[in-house]
Amino acid sequence: MALIVFFSLFAGKKSNKKPVITSINPPIASPEDILFIEGSNFGETRDNSYVTISNSRITNSKYLSWSDTEIKIQLPSNVQDGLVTVVTQAGVSTPAFFANKSSIPATVRQDPKATIPIIQAITTEAGAESAVIGQTIIISGMNFNTSRGTSKIYFTANRETSSDDEKYIAALSTNHDYEYWSDDEIKVRVPDGATSGTIYVETERGKSEPFPVNISFPAGKKTFSSPRTYVLQTTVNLKPETEHTDALITLYMPRPQRSTFQTEVTTSAVSPEPLIQDDMFNIIFQDSLDKTVNLNTSYSATHIVKTYTIASNIIPSKITNYSNKTKMLYKAYLSADEGIPSLSPKVIELKDSITGKTKNNYEKAKLIYNYMIKNFTITNTTDSNPNSSPEDLISTGTGDAYSFATIFTALCRSAGIPAVPVCGVLIDTQYTTKNHWWTELYFEKYGWFPVDIALGAGLDYSPFTEITDKKDYYFGNIDNQHISFCRGWNQIKSPFINSRTVKRPRSYALQSIWEEARGMESNYSSLWNAPAIIGIY
Repeated sequence: MALIVFFSLFAGKKSNKKPVITSINPPIASPEDILFIEGSNFGETRDNSYVTISNSRITNSKYLSWSDTEIKIQLPSNVQDGLVTVVTQAGVSTPAFFANKSSIPATVRQDPKATIPIIQAITTEAGAESAVIGQTIIISGMNFNTSRGTSKIYFTANRETSSDDEKYIAALSTNHDYEYWSDDEIKVRVPDGATSGTIYVETERGKSEPFPVNISFPAGKKTFSSPRTYVLQTTVNLKPETEHTDALITLYMPRPQRSTFQTEVTTSAVSPEPLIQDDMFNIIFQDSLDKTVNLNTSYSATHIVKTYTIASNIIPSKITNYSNKTKMLYKAYLSADEGIPSLSPKVIELKDSITGKTKNNYEKAKLIYNYMIKNFTITNTTDSNPNSSPEDLISTGTGDAYSFATIFTALCRSAGIPAVPVCGVLIDTQYTTKNHWWTELYFEKYGWFPVDIALGAGLDYSPFTEITDKKDYYFGNIDNQHISFCRGWNQIKSPFINSRTVKRPRSYALQSIWEEARGMESNYSSLWNAPAIIGIY
């Protein structure tokens, strides 16, 4: 039975009565026209309430007035025919119907068969009867569009579920799954988490009919179990301390990332309205500091995240060497970067002493894992000096979860194993969170392989399900109490010249900028709160 823990979602509710729409005027109108919505229980002020038309939420700039009995909006330029609803904290109103005048009468419509994508054939590498995880398949057909844009390829998901929405997973651009896209041919890598079944192409014009595809698992097949859905909130409080009309601050708030074990991520609420909400990695707020001098302003985002427990079931002897290290995934996760010192002489020397002449990539990773757990001591608090180097772990033999994950990732990359650091939070049985870091390794013909070396080394932690041998378990398996906010380093480019930027080392995301202030004389304080769990299903 689902466990619901909501203690702040309904805070500040002004009315227990659902909104009621009695009429909209005019019911037929053109884009940019003014629409009046009349009824009751709308609330005297809008706050977080909003209007939807044809399931599309009206943006803040379109609201002209709001009272308990009347709402006045300007219709957006892309408004569609459909139902109009008013949504408040008390619920969703009964709908009214709106029609776009420009679509009446209907003009001659193009035959859907001429625009909807159609799959005609699927070809696997070397003409094999089945594909494997990570291999490129060629999809031939028509109406795919000349470039991908927001189009996606969906594969049958390797998990048991009763929900139609969860029966498929999309290939991810963040995993470098898409290799080529044209109107009649697509080259895509079979994404981690896919299984035999069907695939389909989805463009803005519609979905293709499902097409069968066979996927084999020569190196073992993961199992996805025990799904758990979390509602979590990220917040930052800002307090300007000086008044300057030209002072401007930009906040880069990380958002949870979709991945193999974190299959669904939805942002349900953001307050106040951000500068950019649809950035892949961040919700970006921007505000003038002179508006709220000596007053705290809170910026927040609420996310719904679904995670799975993953068991690896890997066959170590079947792990092969990488056939083509020129692929984008290998390039991205074999090289050193801002956060991973894989080219450090200390790291290279230690890697050589651990792995020796071992060839099997799984065995090399296991040797590194076992060495670190045996020879290094984990601390249960984050390093008191957040700017200290993770390489200090090699010298001192003691470090926190961040240093453990960083050095393990660096050693694996140095050994020729694609590895990515994963940052986020760990949830304990009391539903509190703490910043946490772990690693995912990539094995050819298998996919991503999770390793939480900090938990394997004995970091204090209370899982929902007791784990008898943490050292063995967290090499290849991950529980559903991990929430990821980033995979790898996010290099944010500043849009301003001579601005002041703030980094937050050893936090729940790896990124170059968290705060940016324009106006050197500006002075403010900020408090980034740990992501908070406000609901669990």
